[in-house]
This record gives sequence, structure tokens and C-alpha cells, in this order.
Amino acid sequence: MLSYQHAYHAGNFADVHKHLTLFAVTDHLLRKKSPVTYIDTHAGRGLYPLAANETAKLQEYREGVARLWQARERLDDDTLLSDWLCAVARVQSRETGLDHYPGSPWWLVERLRPQDRLMLFELHSGEHGHLVRQALPDNVQCIHGDGLEGLVKRLPVPTPRLCVLVDPSYELKTEYAEVAEAVLQAMRKARHGVMLVWYPLLPAGRHLELLEGLREGGVRKVWRSELRLREPQEGERGMIGSGMLVINPPWGLDERLGASMERILPLLGEASRHRGDWLAGE
Repeated sequence: MLSYQHAYHAGNFADVHKHLTLFAVTDHLLRKKSPVTYIDTHAGRGLYPLAANETAKLQEYREGVARLWQARERLDDDTLLSDWLCAVARVQSRETGLDHYPGSPWWLVERLRPQDRLMLFELHSGEHGHLVRQALPDNVQCIHGDGLEGLVKRLPVPTPRLCVLVDPSYELKTEYAEVAEAVLQAMRKARHGVMLVWYPLLPAGRHLELLEGLREGGVRKVWRSELRLREPQEGERGMIGSGMLVINPPWGLDERLGASMERILPLLGEASRHRGDWLAGE
């Protein structure tokens, strides 16, 4: 939806979940030299100053990345979390302070090699404007347009490997079915691609339509990671958790990411829980 701006939510617990998963996946992909095409269907603006008016209004990062940042010395023994936090540190303007949060375009550009390619889709004109004003390497293409449509049209890609992040706002109820259909179309064109799909956990359980659509569509190997902050209160409507699906996950991702998620649960509150299982496949 064109009204959505992720800057209001940058660095929250869902961003931590989403980008830690993305970081873990790219970590595995970089173990081979063959080129990868990355596609980000809902890129946003790429880098978020935490003092910006939008981000400072809700300050959701205080319940997300800030908690890991403050505990980073205690997380040194977890290689995935330690490496992820070191990457977060590289975008800060001060040596010890937390003043920026990197969005998905930054996480992908950070690990892009000369042989790789990256397509960043963003439909919101304001967000796209922020994105194109940032310094990006020549093998990055910024596209002002619908990411789900663009994904299907751009497949197959010329590189032997593909990694896709699908991360819409889900402001419209129809988006759950639209995401499922776009993912199924994409997998028919690139069945060996690695696809990451984020979804919110809401009291209404709307994400179940997405999950059922993928099951019925016959996607064969899907790992699910759900980070739930708490059980919903009566009448509550806001987001209570974050979900990630990884289609064709790299070997060992489930155990590695699952272990790291368990490490951060105490930082997010006593009621927080993580669920890692196979939606389809293993």
C-alpha cells in the first residue's frame, strides 16, 4: 500500500528476526563462488537514522535492535549474532552509539560480490526516492514498481543461483493471498531458488491464509521460524509476533538460526517464544 513507510517501525523485533534470517541465508550462499541474483520485492529506504521524525515517533527499535545492541558483549559466543551485530556497528556514526538501523537493501548490498546482482523494488515514490539517493554499487538496480509483479516478470535470472526476499506491509487483507500466488509463480519459474517470506503474527491469524496457500500450491521444502512476543490480549489488534518462511533453505540453517533465536528470547521478554519447524519437507 502506498501509505506505508517502514521508517516508523525500523529496528523493531520483527526487523531483527527478518534481517538475522536474511543474514544467515546469505552467509550460507557466500560459501560458494558461483554468482547469485538477489531480489528484494519491498525494499524501503535502505538505511534508517533512528533520530528521524518517523522512527523517533514510535521508537520501536528500543524493544528490538537496541536490546541486542546493549547485550552484544554477552552474545559474543554466538557467531551468527556476533557477526550480525558487528555488521550493525558498521553503519553507526559514533563508535559506541546506536544511531542508525540498516534495512534489507543495506544487508544485501553489504554482502554483494562483483559477480552478484541485486534488484531492489519499491513502489512508494517517497521511499524509492530515499533509496536512489544512497550510494549503491553498479551491480544494484533500483526499480520503482510493484515488487510481486516485478519478481515474476524478471524470472528466470541469468545467474545459477537466486535469493528472494518478499516483505510486504500486509496493510491490505488481500496481500496474504497475493504473496502466496506470486511465490508459487516464482517457484515454477525458478524452482531451486531460495525464497524468504516475512509475515506478521496478528491476533486475527490472517497469516494462515498465506501458509495454506503455499501448502496447497505444493511448495516442497519450507522451513518456518516464528518469533512470538506474547499471547494476544482480548480485543488486541496489533502485531504480537513475526514469521519467516525460507523456501529451499541452505543445509543447517534451521539449527543455526534456531539456536540464535533461543539466545535472544530472554532479551525480548519472559513471554517471548520461538517456533522453528518444517511447514513442508524435512
